[in-house]
Amino acid sequence: MKSKKKIPSKGSPNPIASSEGHAAEARRVTTRTIREMKLRGEKVTMITAYDYTFARLFDQAGADILLVGDSLSNVIQGNETTIPVTLDEMIYHARLVVRGVHEHAMVICDMPFMSFQVTVEEGFRNAGRIMKETGAGGVKLEGGQRVADHVRRMSEAGIPVMGHLGLTPQSIHQFGSYRTRGITKDESDRMKKDAKALEDAGCFALVLEKIPSGLAKEITDSLKVSTIGIGAGPHCDGQVLVMHDMLGLTEEFHPRFVRRYASLAETVREAVRSYDSDIKNGKFPSKAESY
Repeated sequence: MKSKKKIPSKGSPNPIASSEGHAAEARRVTTRTIREMKLRGEKVTMITAYDYTFARLFDQAGADILLVGDSLSNVIQGNETTIPVTLDEMIYHARLVVRGVHEHAMVICDMPFMSFQVTVEEGFRNAGRIMKETGAGGVKLEGGQRVADHVRRMSEAGIPVMGHLGLTPQSIHQFGSYRTRGITKDESDRMKKDAKALEDAGCFALVLEKIPSGLAKEITDSLKVSTIGIGAGPHCDGQVLVMHDMLGLTEEFHPRFVRRYASLAETVREAVRSYDSDIKNGKFPSKAESY
Protein backbone atom coordinates (compact mmCIF):
# COMPACT_ATOMS: atom_id res chain seq x y z
CA MET A 1 0.00 0.00 0.00
CA LYS A 2 1.39 3.37 -1.01
CA SER A 3 1.75 5.99 1.69
CA LYS A 4 0.02 9.31 1.20
CA LYS A 5 2.25 12.20 0.23
CA LYS A 6 2.48 14.73 3.05
CA ILE A 7 1.89 18.40 2.32
CA PRO A 8 4.80 20.40 3.79
CA SER A 9 3.87 22.87 6.48
CA LYS A 10 4.43 26.60 6.10
CA GLY A 11 8.11 27.41 5.94
CA SER A 12 9.21 23.77 5.95
CA PRO A 13 11.72 22.44 3.40
CA ASN A 14 10.23 21.13 0.18
CA PRO A 15 12.86 19.06 -1.64
CA ILE A 16 13.11 19.73 -5.36
CA ALA A 17 15.69 18.50 -7.80
CA SER A 18 18.34 20.99 -8.85
CA SER A 19 19.87 21.12 -12.32
CA GLU A 20 22.75 19.00 -10.99
CA GLY A 21 20.38 16.31 -9.73
CA HIS A 22 20.81 17.16 -6.06
CA ALA A 23 17.91 17.94 -3.72
CA ALA A 24 17.55 21.61 -2.92
CA GLU A 25 15.45 23.09 -0.15
CA ALA A 26 12.73 25.45 -1.35
CA ARG A 27 11.16 27.57 1.37
CA ARG A 28 9.86 30.33 -0.87
CA VAL A 29 6.09 30.76 -1.03
CA THR A 30 4.58 29.96 -4.44
CA THR A 31 1.09 29.64 -5.88
CA ARG A 32 1.23 25.98 -4.88
CA THR A 33 2.01 26.97 -1.29
CA ILE A 34 -1.05 29.23 -1.24
CA ARG A 35 -3.29 26.43 -2.56
CA GLU A 36 -1.93 24.00 0.03
CA MET A 37 -2.42 26.50 2.84
CA LYS A 38 -6.12 26.70 1.96
CA LEU A 39 -6.41 22.92 2.05
CA ARG A 40 -4.83 22.90 5.52
CA GLY A 41 -6.97 25.78 6.75
CA GLU A 42 -3.81 27.83 7.32
CA LYS A 43 -4.22 31.60 6.98
CA VAL A 44 -2.18 33.66 4.50
CA THR A 45 -0.43 36.82 5.71
CA MET A 46 -0.01 39.56 3.11
CA ILE A 47 1.34 43.06 3.64
CA THR A 48 2.28 45.83 1.22
CA ALA A 49 5.92 46.74 0.67
CA TYR A 50 7.56 49.32 -1.56
CA ASP A 51 11.31 49.20 -0.92
CA TYR A 52 14.25 46.93 -0.11
CA THR A 53 14.57 47.68 3.61
CA PHE A 54 10.99 47.01 4.64
CA ALA A 55 10.74 44.04 2.26
CA ARG A 56 13.74 42.50 4.00
CA LEU A 57 12.21 43.02 7.44
CA PHE A 58 8.79 41.66 6.44
CA ASP A 59 10.38 38.64 4.78
CA GLN A 60 12.44 37.89 7.88
CA ALA A 61 9.30 38.24 10.02
CA GLY A 62 7.59 35.49 8.03
CA ALA A 63 5.02 37.33 5.87
CA ASP A 64 3.76 34.99 3.16
CA ILE A 65 3.11 37.55 0.41
CA LEU A 66 4.51 41.04 -0.11
CA LEU A 67 2.21 43.13 -2.29
CA VAL A 68 3.76 45.99 -4.21
CA GLY A 69 0.43 47.79 -4.22
CA ASP A 70 -0.58 50.70 -6.37
CA SER A 71 -1.32 52.22 -2.95
CA LEU A 72 2.24 53.52 -3.31
CA SER A 73 0.51 56.32 -5.22
CA ASN A 74 -1.00 57.36 -1.87
CA VAL A 75 1.54 56.46 0.81
CA ILE A 76 4.77 57.01 -1.14
CA GLN A 77 3.87 59.63 -3.74
CA GLY A 78 1.24 61.57 -1.75
CA ASN A 79 -1.55 61.35 -4.34
CA GLU A 80 -5.21 61.30 -3.34
CA THR A 81 -5.99 58.20 -5.44
CA THR A 82 -4.16 55.25 -6.97
CA ILE A 83 -4.85 56.53 -10.50
CA PRO A 84 -1.63 58.55 -11.13
CA VAL A 85 1.00 55.84 -10.48
CA THR A 86 2.57 54.51 -13.69
CA LEU A 87 3.64 51.08 -14.85
CA ASP A 88 7.30 52.12 -14.87
CA GLU A 89 7.01 53.33 -11.27
CA MET A 90 5.39 50.06 -10.20
CA ILE A 91 8.16 48.10 -11.90
CA TYR A 92 10.83 50.19 -10.17
CA HIS A 93 9.39 49.60 -6.69
CA ALA A 94 8.69 45.92 -7.34
CA ARG A 95 12.33 45.44 -8.33
CA LEU A 96 13.42 46.91 -4.98
CA VAL A 97 11.06 44.68 -3.02
CA VAL A 98 12.19 41.54 -4.83
CA ARG A 99 15.80 42.37 -3.93
CA GLY A 100 14.84 42.41 -0.25
CA VAL A 101 13.29 38.93 -0.22
CA HIS A 102 15.71 36.11 0.54
CA GLU A 103 13.90 33.69 2.83
CA HIS A 104 10.18 33.14 2.43
CA ALA A 105 7.79 35.66 0.87
CA MET A 106 6.20 35.67 -2.57
CA VAL A 107 6.15 39.10 -4.24
CA ILE A 108 3.05 40.22 -6.15
CA CYS A 109 2.92 43.48 -8.12
CA ASP A 110 -0.23 45.48 -8.83
CA MET A 111 -1.00 46.33 -12.43
CA PRO A 112 -1.77 50.07 -12.28
CA PHE A 113 -4.63 51.95 -13.89
CA MET A 114 -4.62 51.76 -17.72
CA SER A 115 -1.89 49.12 -17.84
CA PHE A 116 -4.40 46.38 -18.73
CA GLN A 117 -7.79 48.00 -19.38
CA VAL A 118 -7.33 48.83 -23.09
CA THR A 119 -6.86 45.39 -24.67
CA VAL A 120 -6.10 41.85 -23.57
CA GLU A 121 -2.86 41.83 -25.52
CA GLU A 122 -1.64 45.12 -24.05
CA GLY A 123 -2.41 43.86 -20.56
CA PHE A 124 -0.58 40.63 -21.34
CA ARG A 125 2.52 42.49 -22.57
CA ASN A 126 2.55 44.76 -19.52
CA ALA A 127 2.18 41.80 -17.15
CA GLY A 128 5.09 40.21 -18.98
CA ARG A 129 7.15 43.36 -18.44
CA ILE A 130 6.47 43.21 -14.71
CA MET A 131 7.51 39.57 -14.48
CA LYS A 132 10.59 39.98 -16.70
CA GLU A 133 11.89 43.25 -15.28
CA THR A 134 11.22 42.72 -11.56
CA GLY A 135 11.47 39.02 -10.78
CA ALA A 136 8.09 39.16 -9.02
CA GLY A 137 6.09 35.99 -8.50
CA GLY A 138 2.89 37.30 -10.05
CA VAL A 139 0.63 40.26 -10.78
CA LYS A 140 -2.64 41.55 -9.36
CA LEU A 141 -5.40 43.28 -11.28
CA GLU A 142 -8.78 44.72 -10.35
CA GLY A 143 -12.11 43.65 -11.84
CA GLY A 144 -14.41 40.68 -12.31
CA GLN A 145 -15.86 39.09 -15.43
CA ARG A 146 -14.70 42.00 -17.57
CA VAL A 147 -11.05 41.04 -16.98
CA ALA A 148 -11.51 37.26 -17.15
CA ASP A 149 -10.03 37.13 -20.66
CA HIS A 150 -7.00 39.09 -19.43
CA VAL A 151 -6.50 36.64 -16.58
CA ARG A 152 -6.87 33.65 -18.89
CA ARG A 153 -4.31 35.02 -21.37
CA MET A 154 -1.77 35.70 -18.62
CA SER A 155 -2.36 32.42 -16.79
CA GLU A 156 -2.03 30.34 -19.95
CA ALA A 157 1.35 31.97 -20.56
CA GLY A 158 2.56 31.10 -17.05
CA ILE A 159 1.97 34.43 -15.29
CA PRO A 160 0.35 33.91 -11.85
CA VAL A 161 -2.57 36.29 -11.40
CA MET A 162 -4.27 37.49 -8.22
CA GLY A 163 -7.72 39.05 -8.65
CA HIS A 164 -9.30 41.91 -6.73
CA LEU A 165 -13.04 42.37 -6.09
CA GLY A 166 -15.23 44.57 -3.92
CA LEU A 167 -13.91 48.07 -3.39
CA THR A 168 -11.54 48.51 -6.35
CA PRO A 169 -9.70 51.83 -5.88
CA GLN A 170 -8.89 52.24 -9.58
CA SER A 171 -12.64 52.63 -10.18
CA ILE A 172 -13.13 55.30 -7.52
CA HIS A 173 -14.23 57.96 -10.01
CA GLN A 174 -16.87 55.59 -11.36
CA PHE A 175 -18.13 54.55 -7.90
CA GLY A 176 -17.89 58.05 -6.47
CA SER A 177 -17.12 56.91 -2.91
CA TYR A 178 -15.24 54.38 -0.80
CA ARG A 179 -18.44 52.83 0.59
CA THR A 180 -18.77 49.13 1.34
CA ARG A 181 -19.48 47.03 -1.77
CA GLY A 182 -21.79 44.05 -2.06
CA ILE A 183 -24.44 45.36 0.32
CA THR A 184 -27.30 44.98 -2.19
CA LYS A 185 -28.48 41.63 -3.53
CA ASP A 186 -27.72 42.56 -7.14
CA GLU A 187 -24.21 43.67 -6.25
CA SER A 188 -23.48 40.63 -4.06
CA ASP A 189 -24.82 38.23 -6.71
CA ARG A 190 -22.65 39.90 -9.33
CA MET A 191 -19.61 39.64 -7.07
CA LYS A 192 -20.15 35.91 -6.58
CA LYS A 193 -20.28 35.46 -10.35
CA ASP A 194 -17.18 37.62 -10.74
CA ALA A 195 -15.28 35.50 -8.21
CA LYS A 196 -16.19 32.28 -10.01
CA ALA A 197 -15.26 33.78 -13.38
CA LEU A 198 -11.83 34.79 -12.08
CA GLU A 199 -11.23 31.35 -10.60
CA ASP A 200 -12.26 29.66 -13.86
CA ALA A 201 -9.97 32.03 -15.80
CA GLY A 202 -6.95 30.96 -13.74
CA CYS A 203 -6.54 33.31 -10.75
CA PHE A 204 -4.66 31.62 -7.91
CA ALA A 205 -6.11 33.99 -5.27
CA LEU A 206 -8.53 36.90 -4.89
CA VAL A 207 -8.39 40.02 -2.74
CA LEU A 208 -11.81 40.90 -1.31
CA GLU A 209 -11.88 44.52 -0.20
CA LYS A 210 -14.47 46.20 2.04
CA ILE A 211 -17.38 43.81 1.60
CA PRO A 212 -19.73 42.30 4.24
CA SER A 213 -18.13 39.44 6.14
CA GLY A 214 -21.06 37.15 5.34
CA LEU A 215 -20.59 37.67 1.62
CA ALA A 216 -16.84 37.15 1.97
CA LYS A 217 -17.53 33.82 3.70
CA GLU A 218 -19.88 32.73 0.92
CA ILE A 219 -17.30 33.54 -1.73
CA THR A 220 -14.46 31.94 0.23
CA ASP A 221 -16.41 28.72 0.81
CA SER A 222 -17.44 28.51 -2.85
CA LEU A 223 -13.92 28.76 -4.27
CA LYS A 224 -10.98 26.37 -4.46
CA VAL A 225 -8.59 29.32 -4.67
CA SER A 226 -7.67 31.49 -1.68
CA THR A 227 -9.34 34.73 -0.71
CA ILE A 228 -7.40 37.49 1.03
CA GLY A 229 -9.48 40.03 2.85
CA ILE A 230 -9.07 43.69 3.68
CA GLY A 231 -12.11 44.97 5.50
CA ALA A 232 -13.92 41.74 4.57
CA GLY A 233 -14.11 40.02 7.96
CA PRO A 234 -12.44 36.96 9.50
CA HIS A 235 -13.65 34.22 7.14
CA CYS A 236 -11.23 34.85 4.27
CA ASP A 237 -8.26 32.54 3.73
CA GLY A 238 -5.87 35.38 4.58
CA GLN A 239 -5.60 39.09 5.32
CA VAL A 240 -3.75 42.07 3.89
CA LEU A 241 -3.04 45.55 5.23
CA VAL A 242 -1.11 48.52 3.90
CA MET A 243 2.16 48.67 5.84
CA HIS A 244 1.86 52.38 6.60
CA ASP A 245 -1.55 51.84 8.20
CA MET A 246 -0.56 48.73 10.16
CA LEU A 247 2.65 50.29 11.47
CA GLY A 248 1.02 53.58 12.43
CA LEU A 249 2.95 55.65 9.91
CA THR A 250 -0.28 57.16 8.58
CA GLU A 251 -2.24 58.86 11.35
CA GLU A 252 -4.98 60.67 9.43
CA PHE A 253 -6.40 57.45 7.90
CA HIS A 254 -7.87 54.94 10.33
CA PRO A 255 -10.84 52.92 9.02
CA ARG A 256 -12.32 50.25 11.27
CA PHE A 257 -10.60 47.36 9.44
CA VAL A 258 -7.09 48.66 10.22
CA ARG A 259 -5.43 47.36 13.37
CA ARG A 260 -2.32 49.30 14.31
CA TYR A 261 0.47 47.09 15.58
CA ALA A 262 2.88 49.99 16.16
CA SER A 263 2.91 53.79 16.34
CA LEU A 264 5.98 54.50 14.27
CA ALA A 265 4.99 58.02 13.26
CA GLU A 266 5.55 59.31 16.80
CA THR A 267 8.63 57.10 17.23
CA VAL A 268 10.18 58.68 14.13
CA ARG A 269 9.30 62.22 15.19
CA GLU A 270 10.77 61.69 18.65
CA ALA A 271 13.96 60.20 17.22
CA VAL A 272 14.45 63.18 14.89
CA ARG A 273 13.71 65.63 17.72
CA SER A 274 16.42 63.98 19.82
CA TYR A 275 18.83 64.00 16.88
CA ASP A 276 18.14 67.69 16.24
CA SER A 277 18.58 68.54 19.92
CA ASP A 278 21.86 66.64 20.24
CA ILE A 279 23.33 68.40 17.20
CA LYS A 280 22.28 71.86 18.35
CA ASN A 281 23.56 71.24 21.92
CA GLY A 282 26.88 69.84 20.77
CA LYS A 283 26.14 66.32 22.05
CA PHE A 284 26.48 64.65 18.67
CA PRO A 285 28.91 63.47 17.52
CA SER A 286 30.79 62.51 20.67
CA LYS A 287 34.49 61.74 20.89
CA ALA A 288 33.72 58.03 20.58
CA GLU A 289 31.73 58.74 17.41
CA SER A 290 34.56 60.73 15.82
CA TYR A 291 37.73 59.63 13.99
